[in-house]
Amino acid sequence: MRKTFTAVAAAALSVVAAIAALPTAAVARDTVKIAFVGPLTGGNSAIGLGGRNSADLAVRLRNADPKAKYTYQLVTQDDECKPNVGVQVATKVAADNAIIGGVTHYCSAVAMATVGIYHRFGMPAVVWGAVLPEITYGNDFKEIHRVNGTMINQNDVAAKFMAGMGYKKWAIIHDTTDYGKGHNRYFSEFLKKNGGTILATFGVTSDQQDFTTELTRIRELKPDVIYFGGLTPLGVRIRTQMEKLGIKAQFEGTSGIMSDAYIQGVGKELAEGSLAFIEGAPWEKLPGGLFFTGKYTQQKYSEPPEAYGPFAFTATNLLMDTIDKVGPNRKKVQQALRATKDVETLIGKVTFDDRGQNIVPLVTKYVVENGKWVVWEDSSYGKGKRKLAGL
Repeated sequence: MRKTFTAVAAAALSVVAAIAALPTAAVARDTVKIAFVGPLTGGNSAIGLGGRNSADLAVRLRNADPKAKYTYQLVTQDDECKPNVGVQVATKVAADNAIIGGVTHYCSAVAMATVGIYHRFGMPAVVWGAVLPEITYGNDFKEIHRVNGTMINQNDVAAKFMAGMGYKKWAIIHDTTDYGKGHNRYFSEFLKKNGGTILATFGVTSDQQDFTTELTRIRELKPDVIYFGGLTPLGVRIRTQMEKLGIKAQFEGTSGIMSDAYIQGVGKELAEGSLAFIEGAPWEKLPGGLFFTGKYTQQKYSEPPEAYGPFAFTATNLLMDTIDKVGPNRKKVQQALRATKDVETLIGKVTFDDRGQNIVPLVTKYVVENGKWVVWEDSSYGKGKRKLAGL
């Protein structure tokens, strides 16, 4: 009898020892859900898919870390860059209390339509791409944060830069959403302060196909620059039709055309020399840039991260870091997120002001050169070896 007991005890001790020897990663962790929302279909899907992949990468890297506190599950929703669809998916996400927070929206019109929903349900949201200032500043919603800057930053830099290059006369085309109207407003204000002249301004719908009337008038006015305030699909149509009508003005866009899809849509030759401006330091030059691109490549995603992928990656990591710190509680996460200060990230230091807006220190200028978006200072144009249109 004693021998049997000893054998059983020895076996039990052996099992205990085996369990203790298991790697930390094998120990079960609680699962925490977070959401990603962006345009995964439609004309702006290239940016949305790049953002989704970047958020997914952040989650994969966190879950692979044996020291991770939780196992994260990314719940992905397609807002189609349409406000009515955005309201539906935002309500679905925010009403699910198992989802602790969200990385939300590239399109400003959608973000504006949904901020009230996240506020009503008390779900912390970190915007990863939408640039309309009112998203953070239009209401005092403690749940809303944004890692990228606003169109105010963009247009201030754009106006000073273009006027400093020696351009004098502009024609403006903008879409008639709040996004497009906002770009028109801020660029016009800053341009006038910097001595530029606006010859004409045209508001067009985001689904408009034919711009013969507007572009014919612009051709008659002979501006130095056509400023476009809108997103990639519309920009592709306008730039293509400029060429057909023989308009040789410099094409200047906003972050809304900062996509490989723009270059593919108009073709390498027509895209050459197009300008865009985006908030933040050039992430390619930051210490985490090579790490991000290396890990992204390893995952073999079908789509590139695009211009706003690093912001989605940063927003996802900030959200997970905060949950790790205070636990999967929406209220605590919201409060801790708002206190974010000087946190080192892929896009540089992140500090949220009292409205949840990241205090972005600078805006990066990009130009299309040889079929790629290139930081202005690194380009042949920036080095004075090539000239933009009209110079």
